[in-house]
Amino acid sequence: MSHGGSRPGAGRKVGSATKKTRELADKAIASGLTPLEFMLSVMRDEGAERSERLDMAKAAAPYIHPRLSNVEAKMDASVETVSEVRWSIVDPLSEGP
Repeated sequence: MSHGGSRPGAGRKVGSATKKTRELADKAIASGLTPLEFMLSVMRDEGAERSERLDMAKAAAPYIHPRLSNVEAKMDASVETVSEVRWSIVDPLSEGP
């Protein structure tokens, strides 16, 4: 049996919270107002300055709307171009070929 080295499926899963992070999040939720809820309340407060509301909207956006990622299109250069297209209209009600 081999020892050491990385093994598939070993260790903490990517993106999972540590105990300390989980404790802090639980305390924030128990207090009744999370940072995100605070940012959203300032953003919705019509009595607040417009610049403050915009700053809170910018700060809260990544938690609500995922950032779009770039997708690279891969084209196969070996594809031949079509020089002529032939088409015909087929009547679905007619019988026979």
